[in-house]
Amino acid sequence: MPLPYRRLVVKIGSNVLTQANGLPDDARLAHLVAQLVDLKAQGLEIIVVSSGAVAAGRSLITLPAKADAVRSRQLLAAVGQVKLLSRYATLLAEHDLLGAQVLVTKEDFRDRQHYLNMRACFQELLQQNVIPIVNENDVVSVTELMFTDNDELAGLVASMLDADALIILSNVDGIFDGDPARPGAKVIRHIAPADTGFAEFVTATRSQFGRGGMLTKCSIAHKVAGLGISVHIANGKTPDILPDLLAEKAISTWFQPSKRASGTKKWLAHAQAARATVQVNAGARAALLAPGQATSLLPVGVLGIEGEFEKGDLVRLTDETGHAIGLGLAEYGSDRALERLGQQGQRPLVHYDYLFLF
Repeated sequence: MPLPYRRLVVKIGSNVLTQANGLPDDARLAHLVAQLVDLKAQGLEIIVVSSGAVAAGRSLITLPAKADAVRSRQLLAAVGQVKLLSRYATLLAEHDLLGAQVLVTKEDFRDRQHYLNMRACFQELLQQNVIPIVNENDVVSVTELMFTDNDELAGLVASMLDADALIILSNVDGIFDGDPARPGAKVIRHIAPADTGFAEFVTATRSQFGRGGMLTKCSIAHKVAGLGISVHIANGKTPDILPDLLAEKAISTWFQPSKRASGTKKWLAHAQAARATVQVNAGARAALLAPGQATSLLPVGVLGIEGEFEKGDLVRLTDETGHAIGLGLAEYGSDRALERLGQQGQRPLVHYDYLFLF
């Protein structure tokens, strides 16, 4: 049967590529690469977001027990990234394929020009039949520059590249309707765009070797699906999980996508570095958040502006209580916006096409 997707982002988690002793699981990596190669041979464009650099580094160097945690992670990631990518390159070369290392920080997604430059690089790699292998640049990513984990990074990459689907491979079969350790707990197979009840079943417990956990995965999956991208959470330790998942044979949790969003809205969904804050009144808030309506922000609905901005700058929208309701690109600068504050019959301050609502 024909595969349902054309462009696929596959995130491989730390617990999938790591043995119980914390060292790399080379056999599992080889099996996953073989599956990716098979999918690519069937015409899919593949982008890999891979954890495992720290585990690879741990296999090469032993650190003192009292070593600084942040510096140790940086060192292990820097050393291990070389080994991890070397292993990917060797495995892909056996099939006459090339892989490309792409190391990024959160800042690369916040800045619009960085974002566009990075997207152009990805597109050229895919056009040249190269498989991008993406990871966070742990050498410089500390504190505010860090992604929550590679699930967040994978969601950003999938959104940026307008992927058809994001597959998050973890060490569990999906989202369960209760404690997975409890007898009778079952995997929730399908989550529709409007479903929110699944959140009550998810714990905040982090995975053994990764920074995140199922709570992060659910949050990212729901957000990405809301942008029109299909998301699957599945067990990367299950043999032949990728072909079986696409053939609808594997147990997994599928987040059904909403209506597809534009490229600009996908960037806005993850952007955070707003230049200023625009406070809207209750009427504007109700109009903007009304389901099924495409509404721009007009000056008549603006109560106040905090900060300065120029045309094309990113602004954060808040309601009268200060609660954030969205992000958008300004159609003109703050000086003109202040002149038109509360006036009817004026051009939109933020057009619907450049508005993302939380």
